[in-house]
Amino acid sequence: MGQIKIYGVKEKLNPIKETLSNVVHSCMVDALKYPSDKKFHRFFPMDKNNFYYANGRTEAYTIIEISMFEGRTVESKKRLIKLLFERISTELEISPQDVEITIFETPKHNWGIRGLPGDELVLNYNVNV
Repeated sequence: MGQIKIYGVKEKLNPIKETLSNVVHSCMVDALKYPSDKKFHRFFPMDKNNFYYANGRTEAYTIIEISMFEGRTVESKKRLIKLLFERISTELEISPQDVEITIFETPKHNWGIRGLPGDELVLNYNVNV
């Protein structure tokens, strides 16, 4: 399972939401063997006066938070991060300097999905990749 939140300055984020969502999802599928039909993305376009960031970043600065079941290897998570930087740079021309990614992992039993605790779900994909 994965839930993705994406934050950015609304004037920069709104025009690229669909493309960015597709890029992020392709990275999840390729790096984590995530099912192509499982796409849970939420965008948080921010007013400039509500989105502070460090010097050296531009208005394209984007934060990606990924919440998912624990179980993926360190190598798989690093592969995901590298793919995200690469594809966002190539397909959206956003510098890796303007992208920050955080992965939050929690045990399946901490999730509630389709009326069940996550550890009681029958998944059609493997989390241990």
